[in-house]
This record gives sequence, C-alpha cells and structure tokens, in this order.
Amino acid sequence: MTQNSQDKVIPKRATVVVVGGGINGISVFRDLALQGVDVVLLEQRDFCSGASAALSRMVHGGLRYLENGEFRLVRQSLQERDFLLRNAPHYVFPLPTLVPIFDTVHGSLASLKRFIGLRSGPSRRSAIMIKIGLMLYDWLSRKSRTMPAHRFVSRKQLQTMAPDLSQDAKFGAIYYDAWVKYPERLGVEMILDTEQACPNASAHSYIGVEKVDGGELHWRDRLTGETGTITPDLVVNATGAWVDFTNLALSGDQENDTPRFVRGTKGSHLMIRNAQLASALGDQMVYYENADGRICIAFNYLGVSLVGSTDILIDDPELARCEESEKDYMLGALRFVFPEIEIARDDIVHVFTGVRPLPVSDADATGRISRDHSHREQEANEKRDFPVISLIGGKWTTFRVFGEEIADVVLRRLGRNRVCDTRRLKIGGGRDFPNSESDLDDWIGAELIDLAVDRRTLERLAERYGSRARDIAKFCQAEPDGPLVAAETYSRREIEFLIRNEKVRSLSDILLRRTGIGLEGGITPNLIEEIGTLMSGILGWSAAELDHHTQLLREELGKKHSIV
Repeated sequence: MTQNSQDKVIPKRATVVVVGGGINGISVFRDLALQGVDVVLLEQRDFCSGASAALSRMVHGGLRYLENGEFRLVRQSLQERDFLLRNAPHYVFPLPTLVPIFDTVHGSLASLKRFIGLRSGPSRRSAIMIKIGLMLYDWLSRKSRTMPAHRFVSRKQLQTMAPDLSQDAKFGAIYYDAWVKYPERLGVEMILDTEQACPNASAHSYIGVEKVDGGELHWRDRLTGETGTITPDLVVNATGAWVDFTNLALSGDQENDTPRFVRGTKGSHLMIRNAQLASALGDQMVYYENADGRICIAFNYLGVSLVGSTDILIDDPELARCEESEKDYMLGALRFVFPEIEIARDDIVHVFTGVRPLPVSDADATGRISRDHSHREQEANEKRDFPVISLIGGKWTTFRVFGEEIADVVLRRLGRNRVCDTRRLKIGGGRDFPNSESDLDDWIGAELIDLAVDRRTLERLAERYGSRARDIAKFCQAEPDGPLVAAETYSRREIEFLIRNEKVRSLSDILLRRTGIGLEGGITPNLIEEIGTLMSGILGWSAAELDHHTQLLREELGKKHSIV
C-alpha cells in the first residue's frame, strides 16, 4: 500500500484493532500502545475527519451540563482542560468568555425544574442561576485551575467592554475556559508520537472494515481498492456516530442481535468574515442565549469569526450537512445578541457539521441527553471469534481520560498491567514549547541561531506547529523554496513536509485538516490545482488519479462546507 514515506503495512494480526480514527479512537490507540500492546488503528476516512473535526473549537468543562446535574462530567472535563493547557501549549490556550445576562430573577424557576428533571426544554437563565453555576464551575476546578475565577460586571461596564451587545443585557459575567487551534492536527500528532515511540503500533487512514469471517476482519482501502484481512484478539469500536453501523459489520451477520447504542445529534457551525463582528468579539468568546434559551457561541478564530451551533437529532451521520434553516437559526441568534451588526449570506466563507455520538435516550429534548462517555462490551459468538468494546458518547475535551478508561478495560481482559499514564505526556509540537509569550520570544531567538529562515517565518511556523516548527524550517531551507501562488502564507516546501510526514492521502487532508486553509475561507480553484499538482509529484498520482481526487474534494466542499 502506497501512502507516504512514513506509513506502515497493515499487519496480518494484532492483539487489539481499534476501528475509528477520531480523537477517542486515537486516544485508545495511544494509551494501549504505550502499555506495550500491539495495536492497529483503522479509519475509514482521514484521521479526525468526522465529529472530531466539527467541534466548536472549545476545550471546556461544559458549564451548561451543570443544569443536568452532571457534576462528575464537568469536574472531569475541567481537569482534562487543564491537562491539555499544559500538554499541548502550542494548540490549546485560555479563552476569556463573556456571558451577557438579560434577566435578574426571571428564569430561575425554569432552571431549577430542569435540574430536578421537571422541565426539559430550553429557557432563559437568570443572573442568580448563572452566578450559582459559575461558582460551582470555579469550585469544581479548584484543584487543577490554571486560570482566574469568574467575575460579574455591571451594565455600564458591559456596555464599555462590548458596546455592540444588545442594550437589553443587564449584566455580564466573565469566566475562563480554553480553545483549541488545530484539533485535527493534535490528533495526527498523537498518532505520529505513538508510532515513533511504539514500533508495534500502526494507524491507517481510508481503510474501511467490510465484514467479519470468524477471527478475521476484512478491510478495504477506500482510495485504492486494495483488500486484506487482519486477525485481532479484541476490537474496539470507536467510530462515534457510526458505532451501530460498524457493529452490524462486526456482527457476523447477526443483525437482529445487534443492539443500538448511539443516537446522534447534528451540530453545525458558520465561519464568518465580517469586520464589524470581528471587532465586536475582540479577543473573547461571547457565550449567549438565543431568544428561545438555547446556548450559542461566537469568537474570532484563524482570522474569521466562528459561530455555532445547532443540536438536531439525526439517524444517519452520512446525511449530516448544514442546512439553510440552520444558517438562518444561527444568524438569527447572532442578531439577537448583536442587533446592530448586519451579517450577509456572502459573509459566510465556510461551514462545517459533525454528529455527536450521544447515547440512546428517551429524553424529549436534545439538551437533556448526557454528554458523558461510557462503553458496552459484546462477547465473541459463533460467527465472530473476538469480543467488541464499543465507545459511546464523550466530549472532545475528555478524550484522554476516555482513552485511559477503555485501555484499562482492555488491559484487564488481556490480563496485563498498566505501565504508564498520559496525564502529563506532552503532545507533538507541545514538547519543549514555551507556555508564555515572553518565553516564546526567547525560544524563537534561540532557534534562529541554527536556522537559515527569517524571524517572521519561524514565528508563523511556530504558530502552526509548535516546537515541530524547527523540523519544518530545516526541511524548507534544505532546498530552494517559495510561497504558494494561491496561498502566500504557506510555502511549497512546508506543504511538501506535511504530505511526506503526516499520513496525507487526499487533497482534503491538506486543505481541511493538516492546515487551517479551509476554515479560514482560503480554498480557491487555483489553490486546489496548485496543491493537486504538488501532491501528484510527491505521491505519484497519474493524471486520472489527480482528476479523481480533485472531484472527490469538490464534492466534499459542496456537500459539507457550502463551497462551490
């Protein structure tokens, strides 16, 4: 199988096969490999290309989950947020968050009813309930907190801080969570770290699991058509919203005996280029209620403004896309909190949608369905010689601890002991990377001594890749280099490094996940052609293969991202 210089061949057998290369599957893969287990990860598309690429770019405890009484989940999420701030300082940063408050007391009773389960639908929240929630939020993070506690501001202070906010807001609250710059890249870096540290671990993209035959999993390469088998002792089903579909393929044709574990909800986001909105948001996130009480967010991200999100039940994740009605809803919510800012349809430069793999629930409102994670274990049967462990639910923020918990389940089944944990394990470009602006300035200066690039180039690479910037800079200076014609802030050698070293197999891998070009609204026909020509030369694509990849990308952009 030809992918790039770093890929490994899929082995014929493995102790554990993880099916699904989203952030939770990658976390299980990493944790098991670090315990010395030979483990193979198979992902039917690119790594972190499903829900793991469609999060709101927040690393957070889940303030609104307190209304559902999910204190353990919030406490665990806050702890994991603080671990990520330390372990991935190149991609995860503090995020000051402003909450405009429209009611002092009204809405308190509805919030109390939601808390005790007497009310399920959304409603406006009062200053009293927000204050109680933020006090709990601070208290739950007291042991690991790395950021300031919350504070309230008066109406006058709020209008000074955010003059474009609705004048109906009576107070404001400020608290801190975190945001992640490149979640998809963080997942790929975890894979690269794992394969480098653990020779018996390998991860493979665009590999679909077709069926089970006794002890063998039959797989097919979705890009080349190549097929093969692998024999595992145990399978972890980490396919997110596709868990039930995957279990059908793993069932040995016993469809009637395959239970349903997951009910997905669709979350869509808009990327908006509007100078007035960008100015109004500044360097903070605005965490606001729509008129119906549903929570929405907006903050500046990669040069545009991210606005989200929706929460809509969906049965088939393959059908997930941002509908016009969802755009209307998010733009309407934005007008509610920023009534004087005009957002035109043409200001939307990119959209993205993911499906949250929530547990099957009889809740009559999506907001009442738990965001916690769990798993189900299914034993071997007469048609399948190995057990399957299915991952259910989970927030992006809690991927590390979810992976740890599943690895412990697997280790108990294998009769093996844990030899290390990942709580303080730096990720990718987070290793040897400074945590403060002043330290970063010193780091840049020290690295420039041995590099033949200018300071601004190294700063830009450090913003994108953390400490891995030094390796990319050395690669770029080894041969004559120049900027891409259609994306001048990227160089040809920089893109070549990603193609050769980060398991890139398709145009969308580069444009939508290894770089931020798509989210920035920078994809153009000229850029697609330029990147395609570059990839063809490196990966050996024929003219027909290039045409095929180009068509696949255009279909994906049109269907999922509203880019024609």
